Amino acid sequence: MEHHRPSRTYLEQLRKRYAKAGRTARRRMLDEFVQTTGYQRKYAIALLRGKRQWRAPQQPIRRPRQRIYTAEDQRAVRQLAAWFDQIGSKRLRAALDAELPRLRRRGHLRVSATGYKHLQRISPASMDRLRQHDPQRAIRPHGGTKPGTLLKSQIPVRTFAQWDDKRPGFMELDLVQHDGGNASGFFACTLTMTDVSTGWTELRAVQTKAQVFVFDAIQFIRRQLPVQLLGIDSDNGGEFINDQLRRYCETEHITFTRGRVGRKNDNAYVEQKNWSVTRKLLGYDRYDTVAQVARMNRIYALYGVYINHFLPVMKLTGKERVGARVRRIFDAPRTPYQRLLDAQGLTPTEARRLRAQHDDLDVVTLHQQITTLLEQLVPSRRK
Repeated sequence: MEHHRPSRTYLEQLRKRYAKAGRTARRRMLDEFVQTTGYQRKYAIALLRGKRQWRAPQQPIRRPRQRIYTAEDQRAVRQLAAWFDQIGSKRLRAALDAELPRLRRRGHLRVSATGYKHLQRISPASMDRLRQHDPQRAIRPHGGTKPGTLLKSQIPVRTFAQWDDKRPGFMELDLVQHDGGNASGFFACTLTMTDVSTGWTELRAVQTKAQVFVFDAIQFIRRQLPVQLLGIDSDNGGEFINDQLRRYCETEHITFTRGRVGRKNDNAYVEQKNWSVTRKLLGYDRYDTVAQVARMNRIYALYGVYINHFLPVMKLTGKERVGARVRRIFDAPRTPYQRLLDAQGLTPTEARRLRAQHDDLDVVTLHQQITTLLEQLVPSRRK
C-alpha cells in the first residue's frame, strides 16, 4: 500500500480534533492516520499529542554526475566512428584497442594527452551517448533471385557432418542485385563470399547474374583468398546451381552444398553481409554498365581489405531463454584478420605475408580512397 506523509496544516487540524475526541473516536482516527502515513503507532500517538515536532519530508539528495568526457572527446569519437564505417560502439571499442596507437603515431588522431587517455578507456556505453545524435542513413529492403532447378538433386543440402565451421576455408556465397528497384533488363550484381569461421569477406561485381560471370567471379575470389578454399555453400539460385560450378568443385575437391529452399537462415553468415557490407556501401541504386562494374570492383578491392583488416565482427556463440525473451550471446569483437591468425589456418609463410600486409595498411588512407571512388560512381537512371 502506498503511504503519504501529512502536511503541517493537516497535522495541526488533526491534533485539535484528536484532543477533543473520545476514546473510541481517537482509536478510529489513530488507525486511519497510521494506515495512511505508514508511521509506527507509538510515533503517531506522540505526533498527535504534540510530544513530537512535525518535520517536512526530506527529498533525496541528487548530486549531478561529474562530466568526464569533453567536447574534444566527442569530436574524436565521431571522427573515429567515421573512419571505421560507423560500426557499433562495441565493435568500435575493439577496433580502437588495436588501431588507436597507430592512428596517433601516424598523425591522423590529433588530440591532447588527456583526450588520448580518455579514448583509451572510454566504454561502448559512453561512446553510444556521445554518438546518439549522429545522423543515420535509412536503407530500404529489396532483392530477389530466381531459384535454380538444374541438378539440384545432385548438390546436397548442407549438413554439419560435411563442414568444419571452425576451420577457415568453408565459405557461404550469395548474390546482391543492383537493379534500383526495377528488375527488368540487365543490371549489375555483387557476389559476396564469407568465411564461416573467421568472417573474412570478399566482394566481386559482375555484369549480370548469368552463370558465366558468377563462375568467373568465384574463381577470381578464390585466387584472392588468404586461405585454401575448402567448401562453398549457396542458396538455390540458378546462378549457383548449375553443372559448370558442380563439375569445377568436384575437379578441385571443393565441397559444394546448398541451403534448404526458402530458408535464408541456412546462409546466415553471408546474408547478414548483404546489408552490413554491400547495401551499406552502395545502397539500392541501379548500376548496369560495364564502366560502373569496373569502378565497383576497384572499390571492392580496397573495401575488402578495409573490412577484413580493420572492422571487428562479433560471432554468435549461443542463445539462452529468459522468460519469453531469447538472449543472444556473442563472443568478443575481433577483426577477420585477427580471427584468421588465431585460427591457425595459415602456413607460417602465409601468416608472415598477411602480417606484413597489415603493417603497411593505413585505415584513414583506405577510408579516404574508398570515399573518393564512391563519389565517382554515378548510378544509372531508374528505368
